[in-house]
Amino acid sequence: MTTEAMTVNSGGVAESAAGLFTAYRARFGAPDEMMDEAGAVRPHWQQLARLLDDVGPTELEKRWAIARQMIHENGVTYNVYGDPAGMDRPWVLDALPLVYSAEEWITLCDGLVQRARVLDLALADLYGPQRLLQDSIIPPEIVFANPSFLRPLRGVKPAGDRWLHVAATDVGRNRDGSFCILADRTQAPSGAGYALENRIVVSRTMPDIFRDCRVNRLATFFRSMRLLLQMVAPRKIENPRVVILTPGPYNETYFEHAYLARYLGYTLVEGADLTVRDNRVYMKMLGGLQQVDVIFRRQDDNYCDPLELMPDSTLGVAGLVQAVHAGNVTVVNALGSGVMESPALEMFVPQMCRYLLGEELKLPAVRSYWCGDQESLQYVMAHFNNLLIKPAFYKVGQSPISTDGLTASQLDELRARVQSQPSQYVAEEQIPLSTAPVLIDGRVEARHIAFRSHLVAAGDTYSVMPGGLARFSISAESMIVSMQRGGGSKDTWVLSGKPVDSFSMLTPPGTQMEVSRAGDDLSSRVADNLYWLGRYVERAEAIVRLGRGIIARSVDHNFDSSPELPALIRALADQVQLPQPNLTSAGGEHMLNQVLFGAELAYGLQMTLSSIYGTASLVRDRMSIDIWRIINRLDGDFAPVNVPSGQLSDVLASLDKLIVTFAAFGGLAMESMTRGLAWRFLDMGRLIERGADIVQLCLSTLHTDHPPVPTALEAILEVADSAITYRRRYMTSLQMPLIADLLLADETNPRALAF
Repeated sequence: MTTEAMTVNSGGVAESAAGLFTAYRARFGAPDEMMDEAGAVRPHWQQLARLLDDVGPTELEKRWAIARQMIHENGVTYNVYGDPAGMDRPWVLDALPLVYSAEEWITLCDGLVQRARVLDLALADLYGPQRLLQDSIIPPEIVFANPSFLRPLRGVKPAGDRWLHVAATDVGRNRDGSFCILADRTQAPSGAGYALENRIVVSRTMPDIFRDCRVNRLATFFRSMRLLLQMVAPRKIENPRVVILTPGPYNETYFEHAYLARYLGYTLVEGADLTVRDNRVYMKMLGGLQQVDVIFRRQDDNYCDPLELMPDSTLGVAGLVQAVHAGNVTVVNALGSGVMESPALEMFVPQMCRYLLGEELKLPAVRSYWCGDQESLQYVMAHFNNLLIKPAFYKVGQSPISTDGLTASQLDELRARVQSQPSQYVAEEQIPLSTAPVLIDGRVEARHIAFRSHLVAAGDTYSVMPGGLARFSISAESMIVSMQRGGGSKDTWVLSGKPVDSFSMLTPPGTQMEVSRAGDDLSSRVADNLYWLGRYVERAEAIVRLGRGIIARSVDHNFDSSPELPALIRALADQVQLPQPNLTSAGGEHMLNQVLFGAELAYGLQMTLSSIYGTASLVRDRMSIDIWRIINRLDGDFAPVNVPSGQLSDVLASLDKLIVTFAAFGGLAMESMTRGLAWRFLDMGRLIERGADIVQLCLSTLHTDHPPVPTALEAILEVADSAITYRRRYMTSLQMPLIADLLLADETNPRALAF
């Protein structure tokens, strides 16, 4: 697509003349990433636009359907607190990347690196000599009144005097198209793992386009991150122990925590996995305590130590602050770094830069006004109707308020609140976020975007990820760019002006490395979860096999004319610990619905499948992508129906599909997992549950007042997956003692108790 192929229509919006972008219209009034003010495609977008036009809308949609399936199977999720449909919400990724030229990227990086240096030096000062306060660069009120300023960390000397090891900055554009800062993320910045997953999905979906556009790779950034985590260890040993601390699977970005643990090769831990002894942090492993050198934390400051910080936190490690003071462990980022996320500080960053670096700030932020400053308060009151009102310090449940859409009474109420406690509020000017093309239902439409850049400390400066996480709004009219509000994400391409660095985090072929069989030990929490994962999988399979046996016979026979059905129904009731049902057709169907589709039954299929997914999430970093895809399939492929009103054949097909999925899980566990402790605990759980299930089946069907009829014996063998073995040995002679021997005493039968 050439520049001349773009036109401006009579409505004042830009659109392309042909191809995929024919109907694309930039929303004037805000800068557009792809089109300039004249409606022409910007030079650094032209090759991408031309290549996408060559692919065409149909082929692009076909490729992107595969990408969405990849995202689903890989279990890429973003949890949303308080939303019933929010837990494990599928990640939304757009097919069209956000593109930056090499020249504008250099300008952006210079400003981001300078800003990170300022914030790092400011943290060192606030928890040290506090010259910024003494010399009136920062008002003391916005530090000492900030809940994120952690007094127990005063006087800490972090490794290398570095407080801000990794950082993230949200970036937008001013009306003139220049970059501006929207917000800083300094305590546990998220998004780097999602940016990497976005890149993997997009580059695999459009490998030819990605290659031809000469896009910078992301692996060099993660190499710098891994090098940093090794360098900041207090013990100068060859392989310091680094762990990634997560709040757990209910955290909104838990996928990223597990993803980074796998990618970087570090152990994912929760607070309960760690303990402090003699001012040293240890990981509780089955083989004993192992000292931890670096904690790459993915949770907020206050939750990290219930002894010194938030006393009711169950996510942290008691005594961690003392271990940090003693210099025996490095926490990344340093505890207390969340103070720099306060919107109240933004107004003072330019003078902080002049004071700490002797330089003018290269990259301005959105103009903000801390209302605790009298002059700023007067300005805010005079321009109240055109500002964004934020809490000065982050509080759960408080969101920015745009005054544009408020009624007169709401404006008066908000104005009164600000005037009553001015130091608790910040006002920001509102800028129209830039727009970019997004593929929506086969059409390319404009959406507002914000870009999150990631930085990692490298020597006395910072390295910027050559890409990042771009997010777009849910609708063309909305200026809210948030994944929690239903927005989506984009891969970000930084074009290279020179040959692309081909570095990979994978070890190059031919590299000489020592043979190692280490890494077999695991924490007691992980062992416990693997054990219960094995039990839940076997329990679900036992329920499905019994349910399938009942439905298969109900399809062809009447309840009253099938003497084996009562035996199977009794066995199913015992399996899920229900009272024996009324042995009629209606009673059997009611119980079957309850067991297979009842969401509240503790030992029912739905609850057991949910337990499989939840328990697997707790040990996600221990699982291969293939095993996780099996878990995803178990959780999502069995939709609740009503047996009497539904088609029994459809339910039967779904149960058959589940059996195959269970077999796939067992096969991957058997063939793919090394025979270490992780495999042993998973296998232990499976075999113990299988033994308990086969005993329960025999008690429910064979140990009865009246000997089972031959059809019931045949059904029992099918449910126990031993029918072929029995027929090969005994032909069609169905005898209860022989069946009991095969299911209980035969050590060669994988389904037998003795096995």
